[in-house]
Amino acid sequence: MKRNKVEICGVNTSQLPVLTNTEMRTLFEQLQSGHLEAREKLVNGNLRLVLSVIQRFNNRGEYVDDLFQVGCIGLMKAIDNFDLGQNVRFSTYAVPMIIGEIRRYLRDNNSIRVSRSLRDIAYKALQVRDQLTNEHLREPTVQEISNALNLPKEDVVFALDAIQDPVSLFEPIYNDGGDPIYVVDQISDDKNLDKTWVEEIALREAMHKLTEREKKILSMRFYEGKTQMEVAEEIGISQAQVSRLEKAAIQRMQKHIQA
Repeated sequence: MKRNKVEICGVNTSQLPVLTNTEMRTLFEQLQSGHLEAREKLVNGNLRLVLSVIQRFNNRGEYVDDLFQVGCIGLMKAIDNFDLGQNVRFSTYAVPMIIGEIRRYLRDNNSIRVSRSLRDIAYKALQVRDQLTNEHLREPTVQEISNALNLPKEDVVFALDAIQDPVSLFEPIYNDGGDPIYVVDQISDDKNLDKTWVEEIALREAMHKLTEREKKILSMRFYEGKTQMEVAEEIGISQAQVSRLEKAAIQRMQKHIQA
């Protein structure tokens, strides 16, 4: 995404209006009373929300105009389904819907084909996850999603894993002010067996620098082969927290090994 871009889909982003909470509530009350012009004001007043969300996807190689349009669809769905009685900020409700709409768009345009049955299960699982998140204001566990779908937990995990976006071998995963470290740098090379014992010693020393939770997460992820969602369910935290802890632990280990 070009950071200095002002116009997206003909919209001057520097002049987008910002609604106060009072204005938002008034417009939603008008919309629920049948005043459709209030919907347009709500859309225009929340386009900055769409802009903030699509910045998360600016490394996908997609046209920012396309992502913006898809994000606006998610915004409109959120406006049409928002319930003032839930006592939840609109942004809290809308962001997951905008992200979900963009992710569906990216999956549907993915060059790697996944069977229709797997995609259907994955899409239903994501919809249920969004619903449960909005209901309980937290990310649901895999077991809760599988219970809602009346499907085995393994089927849900397999379907969600199947639609994950591929990662380039040359995607940078760490940079400490010097040369970046890429995914390909983390792939083992069986031909360099003479260096294995040195690497194992460095790895053991680096592991001692981690907290017990970080050690457990890395062990479950890379020795037991569990997904982040499975780790999150077993430890009792969200998948996003597992991802953050995993990345932080790997970065600290890399720093120690390279020192």
